[in-house]
Amino acid sequence: MQTRSALFLIAFIESLAACSGPTPGAAPAAPPAADAGERIYTANCVPCHQQNGQGIPGVYPSLAGSPVVRGDPAALALWVVRGQRPASMAAGRYGTMMLSFGWMKAEDAAALLTYVRSNFGNSASPVDSATVARALGN
Repeated sequence: MQTRSALFLIAFIESLAACSGPTPGAAPAAPPAADAGERIYTANCVPCHQQNGQGIPGVYPSLAGSPVVRGDPAALALWVVRGQRPASMAAGRYGTMMLSFGWMKAEDAAALLTYVRSNFGNSASPVDSATVARALGN
């Protein structure tokens, strides 16, 4: 049985690998807009939150049924893009910190947030890029 610290170390290493970004010069074909959120999630969020959105208990939170995910999309955008913790989220529950994805354009963030809000048992409304842009002050 793995210890909690071993799970944390594995998850941390996986999250570092996910942050490496695209290969310079690589120009992948643009997926259909409906697939963009899933593609962004798979490329950036899976190491911590897992493919099924359940996270790693005690290390990374589950996105399934999360009040933050299902709540205010502007607060969620600030959390994902800037790392600004929503006021509704209690601090200190997890010893890990949410990476900020400041490189995301409003369209990317909207696609990701829509994907997360409509998967893993969540059924919140879609998020549009104008909502994200307003939240970020763009």
